[in-house]
Amino acid sequence: MGTNKKSHSLFQEVAILERNRKSCAFCIIVQSRGSTPRKQGSKMIVYADGNFTGTVGGGELEQRVLTEALEAIQTGKPRLLQYSMVDPKKGDPGVCGGELEVYIEPIVPENTVLIIGGGHVGKAVAHLASWLGNHVIVSDDRAELCNSGIHPDADEFLPFPISEILDHIKIDGDFYLVLTTRSLDIDVQGLPVFLTTDAAYIGVIGSRRRWEQTKNILLENGISADRIQKVRSPMGVDIQAETPEEIAISIMAEIITIQKSKFGN
Repeated sequence: MGTNKKSHSLFQEVAILERNRKSCAFCIIVQSRGSTPRKQGSKMIVYADGNFTGTVGGGELEQRVLTEALEAIQTGKPRLLQYSMVDPKKGDPGVCGGELEVYIEPIVPENTVLIIGGGHVGKAVAHLASWLGNHVIVSDDRAELCNSGIHPDADEFLPFPISEILDHIKIDGDFYLVLTTRSLDIDVQGLPVFLTTDAAYIGVIGSRRRWEQTKNILLENGISADRIQKVRSPMGVDIQAETPEEIAISIMAEIITIQKSKFGN
């Protein structure tokens, strides 16, 4: 369903969507030659749910742009579309007689790296994740390890027990969870909750032995093996990392691989 807004309102709408971390696609006619439904500069915002604001011409043309915009949101890649408005029998979306080009710019929220555990490794991951352009959230039930003084690179802080994190944020497919916790007891508390979310990545720090113990407890507590398989532990690419900084590199390398694969890169 579409609505009309003045051009300046469309830009304001995009700013609001970006601020609220919502996906959309901004569509604009960049070239118009001859008779076309709308002229150069006409704009439309397409939302991730298929609704839209503004117009690039209505009818079959607009439906095609809408479909392309939704695909652009999914892939994260812009596209330039060219349409001839002459002969529908040849596949043209109209009979006006002109030609036009529509540029589609997908606007998707930056990925969020949620770090649970504010110790040395958590701090190194926060720094690197921020440097790589991610939105960074740090959580730790110890308030003295969950603040901007300890983590100057983080954007948000959740100084709560791991079991209460979902009371404060909604974890979706743009979230990458990095558990750099101090004990498997904490992992056992949080993982059953995190495994119900759409998080793109759930990684747990520690040795293989620690993970085997954690996994066995989760199984005993009724968590299915299929759900547990979503967890990566020991997390990170195997680069024989030892220092917090090296471990952070290995973790973010694994996350980057998944981020790139989401868009088919």
